[in-house]
Amino acid sequence: MNKLLIPALLAALIVGCSSTPLPDETSGAPVESRSGSTTNTNVAPVVAGGVDANGLPRELTDPKSTLAKRSIYFDLDKYEVKDEYKDLVAAHAKYLVAHRDFKVLLQGNTDERGSREYNLSLGQKRSDAVKRSLTLLGAREEQIESVSLGEEKPKNAGHDESAWSENRRADILYKAADGRGEF
Repeated sequence: MNKLLIPALLAALIVGCSSTPLPDETSGAPVESRSGSTTNTNVAPVVAGGVDANGLPRELTDPKSTLAKRSIYFDLDKYEVKDEYKDLVAAHAKYLVAHRDFKVLLQGNTDERGSREYNLSLGQKRSDAVKRSLTLLGAREEQIESVSLGEEKPKNAGHDESAWSENRRADILYKAADGRGEF
């Protein structure tokens, strides 16, 4: 029986990890293609009504706001939220507690080193670590989805420690219940 269960679970895991494009591939964290061109969609222009072009409240996109910082960085092969990012995670948790109509998508990322499978697993552990921190601080689990992008969406296309350190991260993307937002 165990010999049949293990392959079935592995098959389910592989299917669950398959990539499905988001409805709007241009939204999300800043992405730098491996060719070196940059698309930065993390900060949208502010428009009338106290919301940005994506319909997000100004406090989430104003560069002066802590909530505009949306990346939590990790050490090599690690997925524990570092002390230097705990206040940032706490600020996002506080926002989610106060705004139950908002949801976040946590995207776990890795640098290019490691196998595809390892990087997908590590990226998931990073997004899950941020999710765990947010829920421990009061955000509801149904407000948070965590996924792994592995090495597929690097912030920096370089091939050195400086570039890799920018790619070892979890990004926070917001969406309101009415559909306004980034994902």
